[in-house]
Amino acid sequence: MEERHILFGKYEMGRLLGKGTFAKVYYGKHMVSGESVAIKVISKDQVKKEGMMEQIEREISIMHLVRHPNVVELKEVLATKTKIFFIMEYVRGGELFGKVVKGKLKEDLARRYFQQLISAVDFCHSRGVSHRDLKPENLLLDENEDLKISDFGLSALPEQLRNDGLLHTQCGTPAYVAPEVLRKKGYDGSKADIWSCGVILYVLLAGFLPFQDENLMNMYRKIFKAEFEYPPWFSTESKRLVSKLLVANPEKRITIPAIMRVPWFRKGFTRPVKLSIQEPVPENTEDNGDSVSKTHKSSSPKFFNAFEFISSMSSGFDLSSLFESKRKSGSMFTSRCSANTIMSRIEGVAKAMNFNVGNVKDFKMRLQGTSEGRKGRLSVTAEVFEVAPQVAVVEFSKSSGDTLEYVKFCVEDVRPALKDIVWTWQGDDFNNCSNAKVEEEKL
Repeated sequence: MEERHILFGKYEMGRLLGKGTFAKVYYGKHMVSGESVAIKVISKDQVKKEGMMEQIEREISIMHLVRHPNVVELKEVLATKTKIFFIMEYVRGGELFGKVVKGKLKEDLARRYFQQLISAVDFCHSRGVSHRDLKPENLLLDENEDLKISDFGLSALPEQLRNDGLLHTQCGTPAYVAPEVLRKKGYDGSKADIWSCGVILYVLLAGFLPFQDENLMNMYRKIFKAEFEYPPWFSTESKRLVSKLLVANPEKRITIPAIMRVPWFRKGFTRPVKLSIQEPVPENTEDNGDSVSKTHKSSSPKFFNAFEFISSMSSGFDLSSLFESKRKSGSMFTSRCSANTIMSRIEGVAKAMNFNVGNVKDFKMRLQGTSEGRKGRLSVTAEVFEVAPQVAVVEFSKSSGDTLEYVKFCVEDVRPALKDIVWTWQGDDFNNCSNAKVEEEKL
């Protein structure tokens, strides 16, 4: 019988799907919904040793930015002290490479894949992300034969640009890499992606690469000159588009808006509905009074960004620099209780401590001490966020008053009083929680 492991009480881990230098990918299933997922397991020690932690953090940041129907979705990130877990969309159809290796595709099918590729790449570029390793091995197909871009490990964000506004890291797979990347003189990542898309389109239509040679330097010379031939079965219109994509000078290479105006490309093309990043629910600015029962005009608390959650809760894995807004330092815990239960419990504890409760709205409340401290009255904000079904994060942050008094409030007063609703506190080892045990040595 196949051995399975339970991850964080949420996912059942099954068979190994594949492995790379720094990661193993397993098939998984959400224990409540039954949804299939792919679980990428990365060793923190190994990536730290190889100096790859920044690349892992960047990959998480990028996948957070590029939610699109034709991009593999990163659902959430989990972590222990030794491992990072990417919970990703499970794409059943395998690599596009598997189709191409059998020979050329029919023009209509090649066009459909190319349309989906360009749509996804266009969206990535609109978010400031260039992939830099587009090739059929990194293009997956789902059960509906729709294309999904994967593997953003070599992707670049605008922060990586030098003062000249160009990228300077040579990366990617030689046969698909733009000539300006190979020249090592700096390049525009989005224009380099378009070249790779041109090579992919050629491969889909031809069944083989445009630039081939047993000698690597000879292949480079062909790439530098954009020297290739068309098979006789290429249609006139497809040849015209490929000739505009595979242009050695990036400044003269066709742009994505221009690609989308080409009649060959437009045939049967419909733009997919883009998936936006789930944002927090805006706070209701109306004063709803002091009673918890009147607080929530929204039916559920704000969505708490899972990446910020892992950043705060996981020792040695700080992702806080990746996000636009930095949260005030505070004390934080997770709970399996409902948001309404949590809010009621906090209100009760606060009143028992002679704190006034006010400004209660949208699962957020202001607690103010009645006695004068070293720096006036201590004022604390408590807010509940939803991170997953049946999992909430509660954050306390000091609004005013003395920091030492705030620490005493959190550690000596709040912790013991709320212990019956707490799953785990910030900084506490996940592995000490009975619902979060992972047999790591077996992974």
